[in-house]
Amino acid sequence: MATRIRAARSGAPDHRLADLVADLRELLTLTRRLTADPAAGPAAGSVTGSATGPARGPVAELRGTARQAYGDAGGLRLHGLFAEPVLTATHAGVLSWAVDAGGRLSTVSEVLPYADPDAAAAQAVGAGNRAVRLGDTSLSHREFTRAGLAVQGATRSASGRLGAGAAVRAVRAAGAAWTAEPVAGLWAEPVAAQVERALAAQAVPYETRPAGSDLLFLDVTLLGPTSDAPTEHAPAKTPGGAPRLLARCGEDGPVVALRAAHDHPGLAHRANLALLAAAPGLRLRVIGRLERAVRPELRLLAIGTAVAEASTDTPDAGPTDTPTSTPTLALPADRAGRVNLGLERLQAADVPATPGVPATPGVPAPPLDPSAHPLDPPAHLLGRRIEQTVTSGRSALTPGTSTTAADGARLREAGLTTAADLLDALRTAATDHRRDVFGRVLPDDHSTFTTAWLAAAHYTEALATALCQAAWTPPEAHA
Repeated sequence: MATRIRAARSGAPDHRLADLVADLRELLTLTRRLTADPAAGPAAGSVTGSATGPARGPVAELRGTARQAYGDAGGLRLHGLFAEPVLTATHAGVLSWAVDAGGRLSTVSEVLPYADPDAAAAQAVGAGNRAVRLGDTSLSHREFTRAGLAVQGATRSASGRLGAGAAVRAVRAAGAAWTAEPVAGLWAEPVAAQVERALAAQAVPYETRPAGSDLLFLDVTLLGPTSDAPTEHAPAKTPGGAPRLLARCGEDGPVVALRAAHDHPGLAHRANLALLAAAPGLRLRVIGRLERAVRPELRLLAIGTAVAEASTDTPDAGPTDTPTSTPTLALPADRAGRVNLGLERLQAADVPATPGVPATPGVPAPPLDPSAHPLDPPAHLLGRRIEQTVTSGRSALTPGTSTTAADGARLREAGLTTAADLLDALRTAATDHRRDVFGRVLPDDHSTFTTAWLAAAHYTEALATALCQAAWTPPEAHA
């Protein structure tokens, strides 16, 4: 929490207000559960009963883990998948992902603290060239993403992190294409199931969630940039503007806004996304991290060549890993058909010129700004007040009476009656200052206001999850 506050005050590139709000919500929830009276009933440790959290359990259930325990994994045949730079307020490095023969994801990292913030991005990129700390292998992290390892005496944590103990032995082995097993199985899971898994993972602390549970593996066709996204020839109109690139998932799936996984200018994410924006019609196999939003959004981590379409001359033919007639990446052989978007930069020759065609022949491309959809529920009316309270305190909740009434009316018209009631309760608690007989404001224990804020924060969290899942769900599933 302290690190988030320092990042907010200093304007650090990795600061996100949503992360600060989430940490504060978790801290206050934990504090409430620790201080609640066990004899007060099952809702003592929650904010508004079962609607916002489980009842307070034994203190042992609330304790974290100082260090992850590693168990014996025996012999593992690992296939490198991709690598991503890690850049936080205090540490920088690289995280590599691999798939074992059973399709389980594992990670190995090289992350160290830094002293100079200006050199943090360079440290993260440079870590990709350092050797993987696993046995006696001399493979760098970048090389590992396109190769494999045969490991003996492997150890692995419950979250999938590989141990680097002295007894571990590893030798280089052949890798696997993204279109070949066991890697291809990651893309076989239905999109809706992947989204459900990723949303459930976001509710689990990062240190303990299973490796890859928050990742999506999609086959997409690029449609073009959104109106606020920079391209190779046209930079963003506003400083710090977040580039987004639209793509259709599958043949007739949802339109997804692809975003840079990290906005730091020292990483290659934004430049690569801008280059891809100039190639509508390009088919890709992508790996990304789900961005919870009212419209489908994905933060791109790695891309690869698309699966070849089945031959029209052979009805029983299936997809292969041979080049497809549909435009896809034209990567050098040493790239093994994939690009780590945060560590490696695409070249113009890697992205062939493509005609600007919609994803599905004969069907017009969708509007380039899906966030402007008029039917989006106005959940932001409550969400922004929660965020403003974190940055500005109670003063953010004392606008004019007309504004208060208008916000409540909009929420109720959209069917968000609970949101309207929570907003009213939050504003009432913020402006309820008791006074003594002389008109002086009495000291406030802040419990009423904290409870109101926490109830609203938990509600918006649950609502955001529901709206995100609905956005990715096929229309026929709502029928």
